[in-house]
Amino acid sequence: MKRRKRWNNYPPGPVSFPFIGNLLQINFQCPRLALTEPSEKFGKIFSLQVGWKNVVVLNGLEAVKEALVQRSEDFADRPPFSLFDHLGYRKNCEGIMMARYGRGWKELRRFTLSTLRNFGLGKKSLDQRVTEEAGYLCSAFSSKDGHSFNPRFLINSAVGNVMCSLTFGNRFEYNNEKFLRMLHLIEKAFNIGAGIMSQILNMMPWLLYIPGPHHNIFQPYADSFDILREIVKKHKETRDPGFTRDFIDAFLEEIEKAKMDPESTFSEDNLIFTVFDLFGAATETTTVTLCWALLFMLRYPDVQRRVHEEIDKVIGRDRSPEIEDQVNLPYTNAVIYETQRYCDVVFAGVPRTTYRDTEVQGFFIPKGTTIIAVLSSVLKDEMIWEKPHQFYPEHFLDADGQFVKPEAFLPFSAAETI
Repeated sequence: MKRRKRWNNYPPGPVSFPFIGNLLQINFQCPRLALTEPSEKFGKIFSLQVGWKNVVVLNGLEAVKEALVQRSEDFADRPPFSLFDHLGYRKNCEGIMMARYGRGWKELRRFTLSTLRNFGLGKKSLDQRVTEEAGYLCSAFSSKDGHSFNPRFLINSAVGNVMCSLTFGNRFEYNNEKFLRMLHLIEKAFNIGAGIMSQILNMMPWLLYIPGPHHNIFQPYADSFDILREIVKKHKETRDPGFTRDFIDAFLEEIEKAKMDPESTFSEDNLIFTVFDLFGAATETTTVTLCWALLFMLRYPDVQRRVHEEIDKVIGRDRSPEIEDQVNLPYTNAVIYETQRYCDVVFAGVPRTTYRDTEVQGFFIPKGTTIIAVLSSVLKDEMIWEKPHQFYPEHFLDADGQFVKPEAFLPFSAAETI
């Protein structure tokens, strides 16, 4: 009786139909509208029925912050993704981005962060690798001799090489065919994962058992895994147990230690899924940010001039930038942050699932409900940002011109992912 009463306070939403829910009302060609338009009628927190699944959409800083920060454990789980189950994902073998909340995810997350830090993440040694890679990137740009070209390919290669140095222990030339194929396949797979067909298959998994062209979406994943499996194989053949070269070596060591533990997350398949996640998440968001930053520098020459002047003043032209310079580059920093705010690097976070019965802003959210946090609704909130729909670096500067990061700056998520 008490639970039924709580259901009366479930978030409102459009009327749904039996079996299909609100599927006919969702514009799959523009899913952004499906996550924002209903808020005009039902408020910032509303519900959808997608097939048999209960979905609650969160818009606005207060709702997103309460769910992902203040009640983070309640919203820490992931929904089942039929697409990935079909690819071989299973209990304790789900990578890190799509893993269900529990001992396995905690164990893998702890190991991943610790290992990446050991190999330079957040340290000066990684700054040196980034600086070196930036040099290769600038040389590649210069080699175009003033001819027009799309910089995304080169930027993606440079960003991918930084991840390669952490995970594989080496970098690749920008014309290395295997390297380019790997980056292309991983990018394609991530785009498919966010596409219409993947969402339909996750909502109606029975379609996976029917032959048809929709099965073609699995190929980029399978090909990506094959490339990573080959890299892991070479690591196993050349590994020195007394010397850990990179993330893959460290993971292989954990696999050896966990041989007798059937509940361990450390397996060769999970190594491949985890490296795939790290590459996809890191390269895509960073590449998108840098490409938009270049575009904004062209679109707003006054902003470009101020950034150039600040960098010349603080760093000069005789040395490379260092992480310690960041505190003395408030305007440049503001431009980078404003780029991520304005361009919607991630429109909505990866879906989550409630780990237990909980509530947000007074609404009852039962266990097992799929949660979608619309990050763009926070980054474009007209009550928070002075000019939410304009590129305005001053959003991140105080009255004295010093850099500040508003609480509402959530370009990727407010919760733990890795």
